[in-house]
Amino acid sequence: MAPSDRGSNESVFTLEATQLKFGNGAVEELGWELNRLGLSKVLVVADPRLREFGITERVTDIIAHAGVAAVVFDDIQVEPTLDSLSRAADFAKSHDVDGFVALGGGSTIDTAKVANLVRTHGGDIIDYVNAPIGGGRKPPSPLRPLIAIPTTSGSGSEATTVAVLDVPQFGTKTGISHRYMRPTLAIVDPELARSTPGGVTASCGLDVVCHAIESYISKPFDARPRPASPDDRPPYQGSNPVADIWSLKAIEFGGLYLRRAVRDGDDLEARGTMMLGATMAGIGFGTAGVHVPHACAYPLASLKHTYTAPGYERHKAFVPHGFSVIVTSPAAFRYSYDAAPEKHIRAAELLTGKPVENPGPKSLPAALVSLMKDTGAPSGLVELGYGEADIPALVAGAMKQQRLLVGAPKPIDASGIEAIMRQSLANW
Repeated sequence: MAPSDRGSNESVFTLEATQLKFGNGAVEELGWELNRLGLSKVLVVADPRLREFGITERVTDIIAHAGVAAVVFDDIQVEPTLDSLSRAADFAKSHDVDGFVALGGGSTIDTAKVANLVRTHGGDIIDYVNAPIGGGRKPPSPLRPLIAIPTTSGSGSEATTVAVLDVPQFGTKTGISHRYMRPTLAIVDPELARSTPGGVTASCGLDVVCHAIESYISKPFDARPRPASPDDRPPYQGSNPVADIWSLKAIEFGGLYLRRAVRDGDDLEARGTMMLGATMAGIGFGTAGVHVPHACAYPLASLKHTYTAPGYERHKAFVPHGFSVIVTSPAAFRYSYDAAPEKHIRAAELLTGKPVENPGPKSLPAALVSLMKDTGAPSGLVELGYGEADIPALVAGAMKQQRLLVGAPKPIDASGIEAIMRQSLANW
């Protein structure tokens, strides 16, 4: 068949995945991996809190025993901003390193990605930020090797091409996304998650669940226009049979293990499985993409900073990413139900672990609300500090996320986003 016979829609999807090493004690193999990659000096980008638990020192000792030099940067901001990422990039530019190690949650891994990008290719961070907020510049060649070692079970950043940042002057969050941003290797060690408070585990785990559901029900890859060249094919390509496998398993893990992981930090089976689920969801949504709940989450996390989440009391008031995502998900999935009813019901079955009685538009939202209640999530926008008067600004911020909204399983405009925001003021 000649290309002209295929119509104007996409007919190809790609799957690129970070190498994964998983298991209790997996971090002990970091030195071997650094030697395998031929690295001589690395920049360790670490969550500062991990020093209290001896985790940073443990990792730097492993690196030293492998004969590799290391320098540590731990001026990490939860929910990174352009300013905080610039500090990391400037630090990276001042050191002659041939690789990076990221140790922490999604904010830390995203910081390492951006530091690696600027250290390798120069320029200002805003040059690479997604248009229309930034310049949308593409890195011209691969970055230095990056080994990501997550200590939370949420963002899946160890498996994705994206780094997210807050741009307060635009009243929203945005990101940098390119295939070269994906880490070289993820070392996922459940023992490192013991230090994570239950509230942080809840927010991170709800992010896993939402990532996986959004990617599973996203617009199919072959419903998108064909790109002019492979270089123009977006990282978020739409749902496809391979990404669905990863996403479905992550949804199942969320239903089976998230409640347990929140209740007991020493439940290594639950915390480890949620960490694995985060990476699996990262592979799924890193290929298929996320859409409406994440587009709504970005202004929710940026416009106001008055909410103090359980587990995050030591930080300045802010809305953790997982909570900003989950509060609009029941309304978002009620909206998208008729685009793919069978997928919505399948997701609800996996979250509840049983067949859905009287399946319909409320089935998946009901399963999500039950999980939110059981894990201590905020009930809606009002609990996060927002009210009716804030909705126009929230809608405007969400509509800036066209890179995400284009992947929604059915078209959505400002009036649709407004309806979702209003329905999400209180979910119970």
